[in-house]
Amino acid sequence: MLEISIFEITKEIKKYFKQQSVLCGDEIYVSNRREEPEKNQQRTKFLLLDFEKEINICEKCSLSQTRNHFVFGMGNSYANLMLVGEAPGEEEDLQGLPFVGKAGHLLDKILKAIDFTREEVYIANILKCRPPENRDPLPEEIVCCLPHLLRQIEIIKPKIVLTLGRIAAQILMETTDSLSKMRGKVYNKGLFDIVVTYHPAALLRNPQWKRPLWEDIQQLRLLYDSKVGDKPNWHPAKK
Repeated sequence: MLEISIFEITKEIKKYFKQQSVLCGDEIYVSNRREEPEKNQQRTKFLLLDFEKEINICEKCSLSQTRNHFVFGMGNSYANLMLVGEAPGEEEDLQGLPFVGKAGHLLDKILKAIDFTREEVYIANILKCRPPENRDPLPEEIVCCLPHLLRQIEIIKPKIVLTLGRIAAQILMETTDSLSKMRGKVYNKGLFDIVVTYHPAALLRNPQWKRPLWEDIQQLRLLYDSKVGDKPNWHPAKK
């Protein structure tokens, strides 16, 4: 069902940016992060807080009737690296935070392997509410929720987005390609690049994917150093 409706989802993405152009004009303003950084950081933080207050009572789809918590996202509101997963799981739904279960603990280890902490990045999902029994998101749920994620990206202005899992990658890449076909490349989306890898939950079920995931994460860190360069030197050979 997801693959059949990918064109509908793409249409919604284009519709969102068209609406933004009507509101803000044809030019997209990108702030200079070196100019008054503390002021810019505070502004970004408050924009995210205001946006969360605006949408955390969202009832656009039926998931609002089954959720315990709306899972907005968490992390550094001024992050150059943003991680995007598929949807909250059971533990995330109970706590209202993304990636806090076993998959979240594994994600922390993955980040640590390339000298990142959770506090340095921003973490969010395609959906803000848990699908029952952790099933795949339905196309209509994605259409309702995707504009929320796109607005978060617009506010945070990450330079790199790491997608975790097939569905997150397909949605942001606007494709039906398999995860194996999307891995190993860097995709430019205009204001940011995308790197694709496995979802930590999938890794827990399939430990044989640890090596290819490590390849993806090394690629991510090297890209980060070349594109952002605000962290101490890192070399894969030392890990």
